[in-house]
Amino acid sequence: MPTTHHRGCHLCEAMCGVSIDVEGDRVVAIRGDELDPFSRGHVCPKAVALGEIHHDPDRLRRPLRKKGRDFEEVSWDDALDEVATRLSEVREAHGRFAVGVYQGNPTIHNYGQALFSQLVAKALRSRSMYSATSVDQLPKMLASHAMFGHQLLMSVPDVDRTMLFVVFGANPVVSNGSLMSAPGMRRRIAEIRARGGRVVVFDPRRTETAELADEHHFVRPGTDAYVLLSMVQVLFAEGLVDLGRFSALVDGLDALEAAARAYPPEATAPVTGVSAEVVRGLARALAATERAVVYGRVGVSMQRFGGLSCWLVEALNLVTRHFDEPGGMMFTTPAVDLVDLFARTGQKGHFGAWKTPVRGLPEFGGELPAACLAEEIESDGDDRIRALLTMAGNPVLSTPNGRRLEAALPKLEFMAAVDIYVNETTRHAHVILPPTFALEHDHYDVALAQYAVRNVAKYSPAVFERGEDQRHDHEILVGLASRLLARRKGVPGVDRALSFLGRAATPRRVTDLLLRVGPHGALRGGRGLSIAEVERSVHGIDLGPLERTMPGRLSTEGGRIALAPAVFLADLPRLAEAFEGARAAASGFVLIGRRQLRTNNSWGHNAPHMVKGRDRCTAILHPEDAASLGVGPRDQLRITSRVGAIEVPVELDAGILRGVVSVPHGFGHDRPGARLRVAAGKPGRSINDVTDELAVDALTGVADFSGVPVTLARVEPPAGA
Repeated sequence: MPTTHHRGCHLCEAMCGVSIDVEGDRVVAIRGDELDPFSRGHVCPKAVALGEIHHDPDRLRRPLRKKGRDFEEVSWDDALDEVATRLSEVREAHGRFAVGVYQGNPTIHNYGQALFSQLVAKALRSRSMYSATSVDQLPKMLASHAMFGHQLLMSVPDVDRTMLFVVFGANPVVSNGSLMSAPGMRRRIAEIRARGGRVVVFDPRRTETAELADEHHFVRPGTDAYVLLSMVQVLFAEGLVDLGRFSALVDGLDALEAAARAYPPEATAPVTGVSAEVVRGLARALAATERAVVYGRVGVSMQRFGGLSCWLVEALNLVTRHFDEPGGMMFTTPAVDLVDLFARTGQKGHFGAWKTPVRGLPEFGGELPAACLAEEIESDGDDRIRALLTMAGNPVLSTPNGRRLEAALPKLEFMAAVDIYVNETTRHAHVILPPTFALEHDHYDVALAQYAVRNVAKYSPAVFERGEDQRHDHEILVGLASRLLARRKGVPGVDRALSFLGRAATPRRVTDLLLRVGPHGALRGGRGLSIAEVERSVHGIDLGPLERTMPGRLSTEGGRIALAPAVFLADLPRLAEAFEGARAAASGFVLIGRRQLRTNNSWGHNAPHMVKGRDRCTAILHPEDAASLGVGPRDQLRITSRVGAIEVPVELDAGILRGVVSVPHGFGHDRPGARLRVAAGKPGRSINDVTDELAVDALTGVADFSGVPVTLARVEPPAGA
């Protein structure tokens, strides 16, 4: 008889509860946990990958060291010693920019790495820190920092109580939320409509979410800021602005009105493709609906005006009294409150404290834009990156113009990786340090629970014992940090101190302390939550709906909200200049990405269940555009940009805006040297072989992925084919 284990799936942001049946050392079934109070039995195809990745013969269990063009297994001590020695030598010889660090998205899905990765960063004291943040949510974090005083104090829509859910550039039915942990969004959208509510989606493609909505409006890629400004303009012009209970706590109302004045909906409609009637009607509806919320995600974040767009989403909710109110834009009260922890220690974030040496783009929160990583390796300057450490990342496939980075990596003096695979990036490493995978270690979602649409807590014990010669993430990171610090002058005994820390301060013990000092812990007058109580509740603990938390959680000086921060006002002339240029009729095609339910960025494709069935790496094209190009379904389409070209099969869909082509991200498993046999069977092509590392949001440095100029052409089949 199988044994059933209950835990949270942490392959995406949804945190779904799963029930895992195990016989001996094998996973035999994975299904949704009907008793999980948050996900209520919902599960997506990615959950099956938990078992497939655990059993994957390509997954690494012991450290590897480069030997010629291949790798050899080495001991943990030898591997950690070599990485620490080589990184230290480069830093000591060439300074604080010489060692780069890149952290991928899975870092926040693993509490051992999320809690302990900063030990290595602090030990290196490098200014060349990079992560997936700058190809994703950085503009949202900047808005939070500038308006509310803390980069992690990010708002989430209260979808379970809203009556008007307005979505810009997001597809939560597929993502299960994004910076909005919300499992079962298909059900949640149905519940909005069942209670008489309304769902409105703005997107260049009729996404899976748009198919379920009451309304879908096509918007031209990269023009969301104009639509949002037009809504703000209508609210001011028609006297509909209402700050509710925050009217005495908000600065910058006049500046916001002035910013929007030049963008009435009649002026922006020819540029955005969204009619003035739609904009005016929705602005009035937001003002008139008691429980309403505007939500924007990657489509408004990963574009040339990502900073302005994310700011305007927050501002629009504020001026329609839908800020920190039930059914509006609210803030989670997580059991582990990282915002409060960092605020108490003065770590609220910073912007522009230093810049990239080559292009001069600003840091944010201690990290530089990933779009600059390749050029900083290639540079001839004294500050160039000469060594690189990647952690749970695959930037060759996930950052713009991955081919340029791919060509730059061999120029490094040394590269190391903390990763479970030899993938398209880590194949260039001299040493790979593989941690245990999900089912071999325990877990608590310290990061993602910060942005859940309901206050919840769940602890997941390990399902399997780790192998005798395996190491958990925190053990690898503590071992590396202790060696790095021991090599620095003036830090005697720190290696022994960190070694003790690694034994005593496990992720579980750190989380227990954080629960006790959190808002639901005894030390804060809460219910006395501890890791032991959460563990006993095998299906998770429901801590209730989102609550009003403002102004108590504000971290700004004086405890006031900055409605029109100077950093965004200073970027408005760039928006105005682009608006004048966009008045001319647009020509040519632009490329956008898309997310898929079976895709977990780039690293889940070695699980057979994730790639089975039809080819999903396709170019979606409007039938009329396809006819003009002479292409039909399954024909090969060549997509060419400034930086390169890819060829992918065509998929026709009238639900995409004319002049737009869409290709999913995460593919491109055709690079030699990667050890991903399943993924190599359906490699697809990487969209980031044609995205442009020079095209960024000039304010934030975030890559402009939404609206890449491209040319399209039919690929003639070989003679006789």
